[in-house]
Amino acid sequence: MTGKVVDASAVVALLFDEPARDEVVPRLRDASLHAPSLIAFEAANACVKKMRARPTEGKALIDAFSFFDELAIAQEPVDLSEAIVLAERTGLSLHDAAYLWLARALGVELVTLDARVASVNQALR
Repeated sequence: MTGKVVDASAVVALLFDEPARDEVVPRLRDASLHAPSLIAFEAANACVKKMRARPTEGKALIDAFSFFDELAIAQEPVDLSEAIVLAERTGLSLHDAAYLWLARALGVELVTLDARVASVNQALR
């Protein structure tokens, strides 16, 4: 089984059945998933934002978020000093740099729907 780092953009697409879900599913199939521990907070924050934008769908959104644990994402430690340096070097937020740092540290693919993160990831290869 291949390991992959998955970021919040990809997880949110899966949980909330966004159109980009169809792009994410094949990329994650048969992979063990890894992410910095902030993944749970970022996915939960996306749920809150969706609930505020669509208050009548609150229950359905919470139900969708409840599948987060079923994704079995191994939440990994990040060397914050190195992630800070990477964020400064690339212009990414610290959150985005944490995913990128982890993928590089594990030597695995980073699955993201964020075009800027994907571009920086590609440039660093």
